[in-house]
Parts: sequence; C-alpha cells; structure tokens
Amino acid sequence: MTALGELMELDDRTVLVLGQELDLAHERPDVANALAHRAGDTLVLVDTGVGRAFRAALRTAADRVGPWSRALVLTTHGHLDHVGNNDLADELGVPAEHYVPARDLDQMRDPKSYWARAFQRIAWAAPLPAPALAAQVVSLFAPMRPFAAATRTYEQRPLERIRVGALRFTGWTFADGAVRVLRSQGHCAGHVIVHLRDSGVLHLSDEGNGACGAMADADQLKIQTVLGAVAGLFEQEEATILTDGHTFSVRRGTDAVSHLDGLLAQAAALHDAALGLTGGSGQIRPSAFTSRYAEAIAGLGVAGANPNPLFTAMMALNQLGELGLRPEDGRTEGLRPEPADDADAPWSRPPLRPSAAPDTAS
Repeated sequence: MTALGELMELDDRTVLVLGQELDLAHERPDVANALAHRAGDTLVLVDTGVGRAFRAALRTAADRVGPWSRALVLTTHGHLDHVGNNDLADELGVPAEHYVPARDLDQMRDPKSYWARAFQRIAWAAPLPAPALAAQVVSLFAPMRPFAAATRTYEQRPLERIRVGALRFTGWTFADGAVRVLRSQGHCAGHVIVHLRDSGVLHLSDEGNGACGAMADADQLKIQTVLGAVAGLFEQEEATILTDGHTFSVRRGTDAVSHLDGLLAQAAALHDAALGLTGGSGQIRPSAFTSRYAEAIAGLGVAGANPNPLFTAMMALNQLGELGLRPEDGRTEGLRPEPADDADAPWSRPPLRPSAAPDTAS
C-alpha cells in the first residue's frame, strides 16, 4: 500500500513521487505521479501533481536529487491531477523554465468547460447536470496553480526530429539531449511522454491508463501506437525503467514490455467484445451498450486509472466511435456540448453508399 507523496528512488539522481487514486465518493482527488531528476546541473520535474502535501513531497524529492543550479518543469498534459503545483517553477530559487502543450491550454485555463463537455456526453450516466458535476469535480483539485511566470508552450520551440535507437519521434530535447519530450497525443490532445536518457527512464504519464482512452479528445490509434513504440524502446534497451502517471509501480526491462504488450492485447480484446455487443448494423443506445461493455471489461480483467462508472461510460462512447458508429441525429459527436436529452440518442453505422439522388428529370 502506497501513501501520497511517498518517494521511490530509481537511481542516485531520479526519484518517483507517488500520487493517489481518485475517490469521488469521499471527495478525494486523484494525484498523478511525478518525477524529480537531475541532468547535469539541471533539476527536471516531470508534472507537479496537486495539493500542498504533494507539493512538499516534490520539494523533498528535488532536494534529494541535488545539487542543481537551474530548473526545468515539464507538463505532460493539462489534466488537473498533473498541473496543480506548476507555479513551483517560480519558487525554486534558480533560473527556471516551464513548458506545457499548446493543445491543452484551453482546458488548463478553463477546466470546468473541459469536464462539462466530458460529462455532457454521458448525461444519462451522470448523477448531476454536466456543468454542476464538472464544477464539483474541479473543486476537489485545490489549490490549482497551472501556470508560472516561466510558463511557455513546447510549440514555441522549433520542432525536432528525435531518433532513439531505431525509432524516430518528433518533439523537443533539453539539457543537451539528456531529456527528450516526445509527442504522443493519445490520452488527450496535447499529451507528451518523457525519456530521461541517462537514467533509462521512460515516463509514459497517462498514455498507459487503460486499454481504451476515456476523454473526448483521446485518440485510440495514437495511444496504441505509442504503447508499441515504447515497447520497442525497451526491447532495444534504449529505455530500462517504465513509470507512468497512475499505477504507482515501476517496471523494468522485460516486465515493462510484457505490461505494454498486455495493454495492446486488452485493447484488441475490448474491440472484439464491443463488436460482438453491437451486432450488425442496427441501432444501439449508449446507455445500453455501456452496461454490457462494463460487463465485458470485468470479464476480460481490464483495469485502468480511476475505474468508476463515469469513466467506463466515457470509454464506451469512444469504443462505439472506434467501431465506426455515429449518433443518428447528425451531430458531430464530441465536438460540442449537446442537450442532456440527446446524449442517449441511438447510434448506428452510417450507410456505406450515399442515398440515390432524386430523379429530377421531367
């Protein structure tokens, strides 16, 4: 059993700071794991969690990997549990840089709207109207300080082509190449992963949260692509230690490859199960599909961060989209909030051929 803020020493210059799981019933926020690492004379913090207790633990970890004379704070993505102490970049007493993904800026500025959109999609499963539920959830993550005076976006730097072993990525490098920020953009629109070259650490953050991404801006293909690429890095021994945002464990070598392969196998198994649940080309309501999809998840032993009915319903909608189903009312699902009455409207597969044009000949 781990405790919030517990420190796990990975080597003499790298410490993993453990967070905690979400518990909505007891109004307890989840807190993402973070890393403190020293690259030369630079302190590198990967994510900052949320809350005063975690902030104190992060400072302790930073002191443990010292000494350092400059700081680099890297945000993997804009979700609340990763960004609450980002202003720490301004309080370290040394020259500091802080980078965030540009595509996540909107949700960092206005998290209530981001989460209201997420909950509106599953209004039939939510205990409160989406705006009220979003406000309640966001209020758990206080104090929330996602920006610092040092904050810039990664995209303000020139995009680099980064080769790691036989694999090629795009992203950004820091500390003379010892820190590699690799674009992944699967779990949410702006997501990045971080490779600490000299320690062999690959921080997957939330790309490994489960076999199916839950958020409205998740991209299932990108999730699966990055899982496969990271497994390749471990097989080539370009990475030796796998950490992530929420499993509170460290995986090394072949254990990391097995874990990543297991996630990919679960994704394929869920796809097959969902295909069976939707049957042919008829209608299906999201609420009915979600109920059966939850049974399939349990039967397959699929796990993930923050398992609860809300996230299961969000995954279910994404799974329907992966199967090629679309809402029948013509809306572009997930791109704008919809009235609660429309959230459980039937989905079906669009026809493969366009309807015949009416004969207008006289």
